[in-house]
Amino acid sequence: MNVLVSFRVAIRALLVNKLRSVLTMLGVIIGVGAVIVMVAVGSGAQARVTEQIQSLGSNLIIVISGARTAGGARLGRGFVMTLTEDDAQAMQRELPNVLAAAPSIRRGGQVVFGHQNWSTTIYGVTPEYFEVRAWQPALGRFFSGEEVARSDKVAILGKSVVENLFGGLDPVGQIIRIKKIPFTVIGTLEAKGQTGWGNDQDDVILIPLSTAKKKVLGVDATNIRKVAAIMVNARSAATVGKAEAEIRSLLRQRHRIPPGQPDDFWIRNLSEILQAREESSRVLSLLLASIASISLLVGGIGIMNIMLVSVTERTREIGLRMAIGARARDILTQFLVEALVLALVGGFFGIAAGISAAAAVANFAGWPVMLQSEAVVISFVFSGAVGIFFGYYPARQASRVLPI
Repeated sequence: MNVLVSFRVAIRALLVNKLRSVLTMLGVIIGVGAVIVMVAVGSGAQARVTEQIQSLGSNLIIVISGARTAGGARLGRGFVMTLTEDDAQAMQRELPNVLAAAPSIRRGGQVVFGHQNWSTTIYGVTPEYFEVRAWQPALGRFFSGEEVARSDKVAILGKSVVENLFGGLDPVGQIIRIKKIPFTVIGTLEAKGQTGWGNDQDDVILIPLSTAKKKVLGVDATNIRKVAAIMVNARSAATVGKAEAEIRSLLRQRHRIPPGQPDDFWIRNLSEILQAREESSRVLSLLLASIASISLLVGGIGIMNIMLVSVTERTREIGLRMAIGARARDILTQFLVEALVLALVGGFFGIAAGISAAAAVANFAGWPVMLQSEAVVISFVFSGAVGIFFGYYPARQASRVLPI
């Protein structure tokens, strides 16, 4: 009996008891569907985290004014501005692995347009900030270095600020008041959405750094060059680590920090955050897929159980086939093919159920979902392997039935 004939016989045998065959396949259907959904949700979450972190800027390193000891008390990170605009210029001028460095200060404040007002975060930045953050204007333009040097009162609004202040109006050219000081809106930022830790990147107003210090945020005249943070863009992903080491060495030298003393600044490499988040998502995806795979094993046990029952019920059929010349190998092949057909058909419907469930999760739950073709293929192949593994013992028992 060749394999093609075995498949036809197996399908006819399974169609004799349709309900039992469907119930037997149910475990495989649930297992394959669950694996596909879990991998899709895990991959979607991982891709979303990667997108959120990369939206901050490519190859980004953040240098924040660090802790300093005053009167025996260790002040917190960012409590004292230990960085300067000159540090940023030195990084960009002297470090070979630094493409751009953008000093900035920020503070919360109230902004007013007409009868509308909104509380947001106000950033004082330089034109390099837009390059480092890979930000593009949605409307209008960004301010120039000359406008920063003149301390012009111009502003660029994030999408959330535009929506809450202007509704459907075009904000470019309008006058807003930031802490009661009039500013002309010259542009808006393209939307970036939330960061991986839930901050709204679009709820910001960007103004020239010099304007922020002198007219809005208020910086002591003795510390006019001080900044709270410096955003640094490394030349490539491969040089982020080298750039970080160069920044640390340069700042310790410029700040005259003796060997053995802690830094008065804090460096955060976003690629490390990205790697940690991706690793966490990968582990979670594997865990969910492993849990879902248990359903496949349960389905395989169901196939073994029903095939053993089938062998008992069809003893007369097996004896008759052997009596007219069927060999033990033919009986083994017939029952093994039946188990394989049960598993593969269950795998096919499981794939359909998994894809449908993933689409439902994306539409109704709003979770990010990314279907993986590898997961679909592996689940289908694994379902077939489950059918062969759990169907072999019943098929072997059937092949040992005595013709008498």
